Amino acid sequence: MENVIQFFKLTPPSEGERIVRDQDGVLAVPDNPIIPFMNGDGVGAEIMAATQLVVDEAMKKAFDETKKISWFQIYAGSEAKDLYDEYLPQDTTAAIQYYLIGIKGPLTTPTGGGIRSLNYTFRNTFDLYACIRPCFYIPGTPSPARYPEHMNIVIFRENTEDVYNGIEWDASSDDARKLRAFMKDELGIDISDDAGIGLKEISESKTKRLVRVAIKHAIENDLPSVTIMHKGNIMKYTEGNFNKWAYEVASEEFGDKTITEKEVREKLGGHPPEGMIVMKDRIADNMLYQVLIQPEEYSVIVAPNLNGDYLSDVCASQIGGLGMAPSANIGDDYAMFEAAHGTAPDIAGQNMANPTSLILSACMMLEYIKWPEAAAIIKNAIMGTIKKGFLTSDLARLMKGSTSLSTTDYAQKIVENM
Repeated sequence: MENVIQFFKLTPPSEGERIVRDQDGVLAVPDNPIIPFMNGDGVGAEIMAATQLVVDEAMKKAFDETKKISWFQIYAGSEAKDLYDEYLPQDTTAAIQYYLIGIKGPLTTPTGGGIRSLNYTFRNTFDLYACIRPCFYIPGTPSPARYPEHMNIVIFRENTEDVYNGIEWDASSDDARKLRAFMKDELGIDISDDAGIGLKEISESKTKRLVRVAIKHAIENDLPSVTIMHKGNIMKYTEGNFNKWAYEVASEEFGDKTITEKEVREKLGGHPPEGMIVMKDRIADNMLYQVLIQPEEYSVIVAPNLNGDYLSDVCASQIGGLGMAPSANIGDDYAMFEAAHGTAPDIAGQNMANPTSLILSACMMLEYIKWPEAAAIIKNAIMGTIKKGFLTSDLARLMKGSTSLSTTDYAQKIVENM
């Protein structure tokens, strides 16, 4: 193994090689890649152990010992605080920068005060601009929806701007007073003296790169539509432009592959040409309504940061909750795969958390490094396990006649069903 990078408190695996990119930016993946992982907080260590067990066994099934992952533990959140006295140490960012890919459990983000979101920090540090969240139903999973099998949507959420950038000022701060005075004196806009102020930014360049990868995903996976979610009827120069710029990408860069919903309706009698991707757009509140009443009408949805966050959870609620929803944060150079849910501190250490979200996120990682055979084995095994009524307690309590398993036993049952 190459020993180029020096860490303060970490020792990389003695076996394994790092993933690199060639001169064209294409991943070159060795047969024994080193993959950094972070347990995260709360239930993170439990679901990470379950995920690694499932992935390792699937690799054996798929590749008969010719390929395997060398797991490399790095630290963020409370584990990092204990070891380094900081929540995101230099060792961790250096490891991701060197090895390009990572997977992590959930991390705590305090509400109101405290540390800045570590998820946000990762996304901005490594320019992980696309939050990709496939939302599909596994038969047998308890769901509040009447037809959960109609849900099969991939959400592309912009990850690096919008109000989530946290550009804001406390109401009582000197900066807030200066801003209120400037707005009133220079622009004639009167803001209440007791108002905190936040800045919303949406740029053409960052919008277009997200939409570009969303359309490419639709093309590569032969999906029928890409829908732009926005609130441009109110926020015309941020989300309104998000919608406009998205259509520009479709027409200027993918004109031979895309057609607008308006053109299909007005010129083609509602029947899109074979193989063409239909570009749609929906106002944000209507989009949330649409995925509840007719999710089958949508395949890829692209959204600004805040909208995409809301939408992801609404879609996940129909397929068994966030415990069943995978997530990836991907940029041009780096990728981070993660559980979509929170830390669940109330059940931490009790071996009862649902690891499916992180396991399916690991499947996304395997597909990303072009090892889809192992990912397919895992997905089929999860389907078989749930079909037989074996679930963790969060879902078993909702399904009559099911068997409630611990985190560890559930992972083992997935292995048995490979």
